[in-house]
Amino acid sequence: MVMLLLCGCASQGDLDTVRRDTDEMKNRLFTLNKTVDEVRGEVKEGVEKSLAGYKQSLDTLQQEMAAYQKDMATIRKGGADLQATLDSARVDMQLLTGKIDDVRILAQKPADDLALLREDLIKRLAALEQRMSAMEKGLADLQQKKASAPAQETPEALYQQGLDAVKAKAPAKARDLLTKFIGLYPKHKLAANAHYWLGETYYSEKNYEQAVLEFQEVIKNFPEKDKVPAAMLKQGMSFKAMNDGKSASYVYKKLVEEFPKSDEAKIAREKLRGR
Repeated sequence: MVMLLLCGCASQGDLDTVRRDTDEMKNRLFTLNKTVDEVRGEVKEGVEKSLAGYKQSLDTLQQEMAAYQKDMATIRKGGADLQATLDSARVDMQLLTGKIDDVRILAQKPADDLALLREDLIKRLAALEQRMSAMEKGLADLQQKKASAPAQETPEALYQQGLDAVKAKAPAKARDLLTKFIGLYPKHKLAANAHYWLGETYYSEKNYEQAVLEFQEVIKNFPEKDKVPAAMLKQGMSFKAMNDGKSASYVYKKLVEEFPKSDEAKIAREKLRGR
């Protein structure tokens, strides 16, 4: 158009035609832009719908996966519980089998136990009869010795003989005499002394265990006698000689507590301090 105007060669009709073509082109361009915008809107809407649908599908899938995992956990727990129940039932079955075997054994046992009990009773009765016979024989011998003893021998004289043997350092002879005295006169006022000197004979031979027993006879059966402190002291010394320091300390402490003013208690205190 510029060229035509410049050249002055264009007619009015040509100018109108060009204008129409321009307007038509503008209309077509407008329509094209509108169409493009509509297409863009439709595409955008479709994409958004697709994305929304995809997101919804993804959420549904995640929910289904969570439900599936929950179901699997439940199934696993049920399987573990079932296995535990089976194991418990298996153990119970084993215990029941064992109890059945025990019942079967017990059902057979009474007759065997009765036979064993009868045999044991027979043996015990035989042993008891032997002991009774021995005791009766010993009693008869003791009575015979008592009956045959010289009339002039008094309890005091027999005790003195035993004491003299102790002083003469003849422990075996002393034991025979003192044992005879105790057998004949167990309730005599000198019986506690006799037991004490018996303990001394064992102590002199380093038979400390037997010495402890004899001193205990004095402590236990003659608690009111004057020989008790001496017996306790010698009992403690016997324990000490056996390397039983704990028992020795116990006896020494008991001696100090019960007879604090005795000479033996003074010795016991010294031994406790020197332990």
